[in-house]
Amino acid sequence: MAIATLIAAGRLDDRLIDRALGLLREVDPGASFSHWIDEGDAADLSFDGDLRSARWALETIEAVDVIVQPDEPRWRKLLVADMDSTVIDQECIDELADFAGLKDRVARITDSAMRGDIDFGRALRDRVRLLAGIDEREVRRCLDERVDVTSGAQTLVQTMRAGGASCLLVSGGFLSFAEPVARTVGFDRVKANRLIFAGGKLSGEVGDPIVDATAKRDALVDAREELGLRHSDVLAIGDGANDKLMIEEAGLGVAVKAKSALVEVADAELKHHGLDALLWAQGIRRREWFRA
Repeated sequence: MAIATLIAAGRLDDRLIDRALGLLREVDPGASFSHWIDEGDAADLSFDGDLRSARWALETIEAVDVIVQPDEPRWRKLLVADMDSTVIDQECIDELADFAGLKDRVARITDSAMRGDIDFGRALRDRVRLLAGIDEREVRRCLDERVDVTSGAQTLVQTMRAGGASCLLVSGGFLSFAEPVARTVGFDRVKANRLIFAGGKLSGEVGDPIVDATAKRDALVDAREELGLRHSDVLAIGDGANDKLMIEEAGLGVAVKAKSALVEVADAELKHHGLDALLWAQGIRRREWFRA
């Protein structure tokens, strides 16, 4: 048995559910309404059949997020999350580049790297080299003035932590940003690249080893094994091509407002809601969510 969770906060009604059931019954004629998670916001449908076929059928419903997954396990015990454009709304390196008047040039490289058009490690080193000379105080100022936590991120992470899950922030960005973000949002683990400073200014170099797609996947595997968890216990979220390996490694891999290269390999896509919607995907009612 499998579950398709329909999410349309404040808009989910019988009409949308009936439409979804009509589409899902093309995959399984016996598909049925299971229950409301939160009436008007999120509901579960039950079916048997191919998960990917069900996903593609249901994603034709406009402005509704759909999470299709096996019915067990529902609750995940490890969350692994990308940072830039996932847990925060920005790409930190692009915002840093703005201080140096190089945002357009750096952002073009970032975009190519996130689409998977160029090697991530090479793209990271090329971009950091362009930022040589930026004062360490400007890095802190960039964090304070430019970085915003994505809607629902703190609720997702702290609700999962309260339920006993571990939460890992793993980023191809920088510890100078990732560590403060992790503290604010509530992650208990963090892995990211290290900027090198010389005389209080960026040297233009980044420390080895580079946290790339392989390192992200390895961090997921290491955390999973350390905690003694199964593949199916892991939820991973990201937005770019360098998240593909960790998304594929997770029991439930979700692309968040993502590049097409990631959407193609993910188990689900979140396009219309904040990250807290992933609590509905785990069957958690709103009244049980963490409130900041």
